[in-house]
Amino acid sequence: MNYLSAESISKSYGEKPLFQDLNFGISQGQKIALVGINGSGKSTLLNVLAGNTPPDNGSVSLRKGVKVGFLGQQPVFNESFTVQQTIFASGNQILDTIQEYERCLENPHTSAAKMQELIERMDALQAWEYELKIKQILSQLGIHNLESQISTLSGGQRKRVAMARVLIDEPDLLILDEPTNHLDLDTIEWLEGLLAASQQTLLMVTHDRYFLDRVATEIAELERGNIYTYKGNYSYFVQKKDEREQQQDAEIEKARNLMRKELEWMRRQPQARGTKSKSRIEAFYDLKDKANSKVNKTNLELSVKTTRQGGKIIQVEHIGKAFGEKKILEDFSYTFKKKDRIGIIGKNGAGKTTFLNMLTGKIKPDSGVIETGETTVFGYYTQQELTFKEDQRVIDIVKDIAEVVETGNGETITAAQFLQHFQFSPAMQYTFVSKLSGGEKRRLQLLRVLIKNPNFLILDEPTNDLDIITLNILEDFLLNFGGCLLIVSHDRYFMDRLVEHVFVFEGDGEVKTFPGNYTDYREYLAEQETEKVQAKPTPAPTAQPNQQPEANKKKKASFSEKREFEQLDSEIAELEKQKAALLQEMNSGNADHRKIIEAAALLKKLEAALDAKTERWLELSEIMD
Repeated sequence: MNYLSAESISKSYGEKPLFQDLNFGISQGQKIALVGINGSGKSTLLNVLAGNTPPDNGSVSLRKGVKVGFLGQQPVFNESFTVQQTIFASGNQILDTIQEYERCLENPHTSAAKMQELIERMDALQAWEYELKIKQILSQLGIHNLESQISTLSGGQRKRVAMARVLIDEPDLLILDEPTNHLDLDTIEWLEGLLAASQQTLLMVTHDRYFLDRVATEIAELERGNIYTYKGNYSYFVQKKDEREQQQDAEIEKARNLMRKELEWMRRQPQARGTKSKSRIEAFYDLKDKANSKVNKTNLELSVKTTRQGGKIIQVEHIGKAFGEKKILEDFSYTFKKKDRIGIIGKNGAGKTTFLNMLTGKIKPDSGVIETGETTVFGYYTQQELTFKEDQRVIDIVKDIAEVVETGNGETITAAQFLQHFQFSPAMQYTFVSKLSGGEKRRLQLLRVLIKNPNFLILDEPTNDLDIITLNILEDFLLNFGGCLLIVSHDRYFMDRLVEHVFVFEGDGEVKTFPGNYTDYREYLAEQETEKVQAKPTPAPTAQPNQQPEANKKKKASFSEKREFEQLDSEIAELEKQKAALLQEMNSGNADHRKIIEAAALLKKLEAALDAKTERWLELSEIMD
């Protein structure tokens, strides 16, 4: 079933055309990832398809009755609303009913008839189960204070509220623009699993290659105003894109050879030409356009000279830091060594950025000492708002730092050549900063850090807003970087390629160190969990003569587990009986308002107890004889 169709749509940004005469469709059940370089128009296309921005030409049609949910990079809210008001303001019938029910429960003047009507509506809409789902989503996204006002939230908190709102609303078509930005790694993996397992129709833009590979089943590449589709995940797309570019290279080379012959013919022709000659001339100009076209590939080598590093780099001794009652670090020590490649992981708010700011001297520790070597030169790429002047040209921003750049192999290149290495074409170099996309501005910021020849590079969420091509280039550069590397990132692929050691910020001041990359650490945790389960005490088996142990024998229940299983049977039956009696009383129409409120509160507790005991019963049933 077709959900959405875009026919011959065009959109320009100022004088720059992003796409022209584009045709695109989304059908029920598709999970499409839109990829392309920064500035190619991905976010603009999402907004056009979602109905937030009209196309300059063409039309977008949505199947009648299809509900679209949109998550943008900069969510828009009513700033005076609370978190709860924001989440419940979607117009969803079930959400409206739950909110009305909660309001009436709190109002002592609500009539018994009104409460009875709401209970029946909650039953009919299966809203009790939906309420549980809402709580699970809010918990996974770390949203606990529903009374907080939207205007007081940080950028990351706003993104999570917007994510909760769109997931809870359960739209038919979900459109997500960089959903993993501002989420911690645990939350990303939860969202990844949720979307991969769901039957929801999905269109998304993300730079997270693991997320792409595990969620998307189709890739749509926006390149030079055209859409190329690939039926497969990201790994399949990479393979097929390479094949397509090789074919395009061959076609362009063929066109260039033919153009040389046609150019010779053009030079020999007299000024007065017949109809046949004119048609050949028109064909020549078409051929010329094709011959001058380029496949959008990059073979960049981002290498800059690294300042010499002495024996002492950074010595961290017993440092501690707290903000009020909240501990960030407690008695942490580490000696940085040459060519250290360290990744930092932990939940949002655990203190990762604070630690980076202490290393660079922006914040002082409350206790302990940080000693920096005399030859250590920091390059610090931060999450902070960009400080470019909007009326500056790109080339001037780089020239303010250096007119020429010394590369890793000892060569000298101009600022313009260095910009070209970073995918800033000569035309773009004279563009005002105000005309750049968010990703292009981030790429320019990264260039400003690297051009200063640091030998200790600190990257705080460097992958946000960068396209996949730039990420691959950046990774190649960092693999060859000769200094120390310290990275905070939610991009698991990026971390796996680059780091050899992990600092784990566990909260409450505790930081653990682990040798290996992010996936190594996750596998270690999984092994630890398996060992814990296997280490649970079980009764010693009775010796059986002449009996060989069975391979992969099913774990047997202990005596206490059997007893617990039997008790759960009777407890669940009793709770079901109480629930049925309670519902009968609530639906009888005889109870007064006070009793209905008390019964509704008791019903919630009964359902929570039933859920917990049923889940435990299912666990034990797996090991019963």
